[in-house]
Amino acid sequence: MNSIGLRIHGKKDLRVEQFELPEIKDDEILATVVSDTMCMSSWKLAQEGEDHKKTPDNLDKNPALVGHEFSGKILKVGKKWADKYQAGDDYAIQPNLARDDTPFVPGYSYPYIGGDATAIIIPNEVMALDCLVPFHGQAYYEGSLCEPLSCVIAAFEAQFHLIPHTYNHKMGIKANGNILMLGGTGPMGLLAIDYALHAGVKPKNLVVTDIDQSKLDRAKKLYPSDEVNVSFVNVNGLSVDEQKAKLKATVDGAGFDDIFCMISVPALVTMSGELLNPDGCLNQFAGPMHKDFTAQLNFYDVHYNFTHVAGTSGGNAQNEATAAQLIAERKVNVAKVITHVLGLNAAAETTLTQPEIGGGKKLVYSQKKFDRIELAKVDPESGLGKVLAKHNGLWSPEAEQWIMTNMPDISAEDTANI
Repeated sequence: MNSIGLRIHGKKDLRVEQFELPEIKDDEILATVVSDTMCMSSWKLAQEGEDHKKTPDNLDKNPALVGHEFSGKILKVGKKWADKYQAGDDYAIQPNLARDDTPFVPGYSYPYIGGDATAIIIPNEVMALDCLVPFHGQAYYEGSLCEPLSCVIAAFEAQFHLIPHTYNHKMGIKANGNILMLGGTGPMGLLAIDYALHAGVKPKNLVVTDIDQSKLDRAKKLYPSDEVNVSFVNVNGLSVDEQKAKLKATVDGAGFDDIFCMISVPALVTMSGELLNPDGCLNQFAGPMHKDFTAQLNFYDVHYNFTHVAGTSGGNAQNEATAAQLIAERKVNVAKVITHVLGLNAAAETTLTQPEIGGGKKLVYSQKKFDRIELAKVDPESGLGKVLAKHNGLWSPEAEQWIMTNMPDISAEDTANI
C-alpha cells in the first residue's frame, strides 16, 4: 500500500512525498490519518534535524514522518490486537510513549507513523503502552487536539503543594488559589485557560499576560467565566519591576499559588519565583531551545517558604484518555485554538514558518490538497465562510465536513509539484 506523507530528511529538509508501506505484522495496525494539528515542537524538530534527541542519526537515509497530534480511522488490525481494536474505529494517539530505553516517538522517529500522512502503520509499542486511544468525538480535529490538551492536563496535575504541617504533597493546582500564566495567549495557553476554567479543581483568580493586546482581547472574548475571576494583562514595554507591581495589583496585592511559564525567558522565570506565595509552585511549561537555559531562584524561599518548581513535557496515556473524554463530553471547546487549516501539500512550508505565520493551531487535513487558509480572512460569502459564520468564526464539525466534501484528495502526482 502506498502512502503520501511529510518526511524529514535533515535540518530544514521537509518533503511531501509518496512512499510504500510494508504489509503489517501481527502486532501492528494499519490506519488512515484524517487530521493533524501542528505544534511548535515540529518546528523545533525541523530546525534541529538529526541533532534532535528524538530522531535517528541517519535521517538522510531513513527519513521520519512528521506530525504528532493526529487522529484517524483504523483500517486493519493485526491478530495480536484484534480483541481490543477493530477496523472502522476512530482513534487518537498519545505520542509520548515514555520509555526508559529509547526516546523514539511517533511524529519524530519512525518511518511509517506520523500525523502528516495519508496512511500509517501503528507499531506494537503504541498499543502495548495504551497510547492508541479510542475517540468518540464529533470531528477528527477534536481527536488531534487531545494530545496538546493532554500536555496541559499533565502540567496541572504535576503542580504540588504541601499538606499542612507535613512534607507530604497534594498534587494539582491549589483549589481556590491564584494562577498566573505568563505569555498565555498562544494555543497551549488558550487550552490551559479553558482547562483551568472547566476542570474539577478551579482557582479563584486566573491572570494571563501577553505583549499583544489583540491576542489578549481575543482570549478574553473566547473565555468568559462566572466562576473564576479572569484578568488579561498587557505587559508590553514594562520592566520586570513594573510587571510585578501590575500583576500583584490584579490579585489585591497577594502573590500566586501556581505559575505557568508559557515562554522561556530567564528574567520572567526569576520574576515568577518572586511572585510565588509561600508553598507556591512554578511550572516551566515552555520547552527551552537551549540546553544552558538558566534563571535565578531564591533558595531562602525554597527552604523557608516552600517554593516548588516543576517542569512538564508532554502528557501520558491517561492524560490523553482524560482529554478525549473532556472533548467528547463538550466540556472543553478545542476549536477555539484553531486559526488556520491546510492540506497536506502545504504542510512542509507551514511547519517551517510557524513563527512567522503566528496565530494559533494550524490544522492539517492529511488526505486533502489545498493551500493554507486563515480563518479570520475567509470570504464570508464563500461556502466555507457561511459555515464559519454559523459558529461565530470558529472551526466546527460542520466546517470539517465542508473540507472533506469540497477539497480534492492529494495524489501521488501532486507530490511532484510540491
